[in-house]
Amino acid sequence: MSDAVHDAIRQTIAEHDVVLFMKGVAEAPQCGFSALVVRVLDHLGVDFKDVNVLADPALREGIKTFTNWPTIPQLYVKGEFVGGSDIVREMFETGELRQLLAEKGLLEAV
Repeated sequence: MSDAVHDAIRQTIAEHDVVLFMKGVAEAPQCGFSALVVRVLDHLGVDFKDVNVLADPALREGIKTFTNWPTIPQLYVKGEFVGGSDIVREMFETGELRQLLAEKGLLEAV
């Protein structure tokens, strides 16, 4: 995978507190897994940057090699890879996601 793609991913993650690499955009997710993560983030009231991997085949493959994670969506918080839809859903259900976001200063602590 080209270094340019990984550099672009690194820069996007550095410039935004919460980044979701997804299929489609937040207003129109193109898969159920991406839609689920968007719903969770919207429910929590978190501002996030959506990146449509379908718009760029190099990015779609690059994000997988960047994290060594085979699926999309992929959620990053303050530069750290959190996980895909199953992990995000589980963390939301247990309260871990809200706690993580609060610890990072992105949500009010509960």
